[in-house]
Amino acid sequence: MLKALLLENLHPQARTILEAAGFEVTTRTGALDESELVEALDGVHVLGIRSKTHVTAAALEAATDLVAVGAYCIGTNQIDLAAAASRGVATFNAPFSNTRSVVEIAIADIISLTRRQTELDKAMHDGVWNKSATGAHEVRGRTLGIIGYGNIGTQLSVLAENLGMSVVFYDTAEKLALGNARRLDSLDELLDVADIVTLHVDGRSGNAGLFGAAQFARMRPGAIFLNLSRGFVVDYAALRDAVVSGHVAGAAVDVFPVEPKRKGDAFDSELRGLPNVILTPHTGGSTEEAQDAIGQFVSNKLRDYLATGSTTLSVNLPNLALDQPPGAHRLAYLHRNVPGVLAAVNATLAEHGVNIEGQLLATRGELGYVVTDAGSAVDLAAVEALRSRPESVRLRVLS
Repeated sequence: MLKALLLENLHPQARTILEAAGFEVTTRTGALDESELVEALDGVHVLGIRSKTHVTAAALEAATDLVAVGAYCIGTNQIDLAAAASRGVATFNAPFSNTRSVVEIAIADIISLTRRQTELDKAMHDGVWNKSATGAHEVRGRTLGIIGYGNIGTQLSVLAENLGMSVVFYDTAEKLALGNARRLDSLDELLDVADIVTLHVDGRSGNAGLFGAAQFARMRPGAIFLNLSRGFVVDYAALRDAVVSGHVAGAAVDVFPVEPKRKGDAFDSELRGLPNVILTPHTGGSTEEAQDAIGQFVSNKLRDYLATGSTTLSVNLPNLALDQPPGAHRLAYLHRNVPGVLAAVNATLAEHGVNIEGQLLATRGELGYVVTDAGSAVDLAAVEALRSRPESVRLRVLS
């Protein structure tokens, strides 16, 4: 029986879908460090995580039975994708399922900070009545600057315009502006005009340290800052200085360079205790609706990969899907992308009397992936002949 290990308190849908597909599923609520993960992956074919568990090259090397990893979140920088691919371990994530949840919390943060709700709330809980309009503004007519115009940034752009905001954005990639949003040519140009600056960049290493003292100094006096993307892209000591000086009027932060692994663990940050600063525990995408959708999406991808070899939307393997006719015997062959592999596969199968009924090849960088449907069972000799080829990474026989 195939075994799945699900960590970090995933939505029950994740387990339900895999169990219905015949997996034996073990769940754990917290994240695991490398040594714990190595031990836990013994005999495991599918691993499900969120953002706290780091799937390192060492863990992958030790996990000889592992076939696929599911990141039940958007980011995959916690997984060594190259090492996983080199061992034939497919990786899937949920690039769309929680975008609406992140957008909604961004809107909530923007309105709360612009109205200084955090300070009014604290004063009321301290028994102080301070009815004043000082420092409180409408978001209508203000300029929102979005850094990173991907799935989240574009949705936020549309909703912000519906609130009467002007939207500008900056992205290193060529992106189509939605509605009346305007693309700017540089980050500095955005910082010069934005009343609210919000980060929605991905976890690539090149984004580390993207926003520091120079960028905070460039922001307009009294502007608002949000980071709901990755903790390592912002210098939070510089943000603290900007808030304390009053240059930045408020901030909302949902992600941190170092985050506790388990619920209830101690949390510390230089941003604690600052006025008009909202701190949330990496819950931008954590609504019941989003976690339900993520649980379904990623588990379905894992189930389909194990059953049919479909790699559609895999983040580290060539993307390929081939309809499997009834009664066909399928070979899913991951290999190094060198010339002549497809001819060699077909010649090997022909030598063993295998008639090919359907076949599809896709390549991605250094890897190639061939899915072949045969009209009859493929004998062990043919399978071993393919497995023993020098370019082979992983061969799976799917009936």
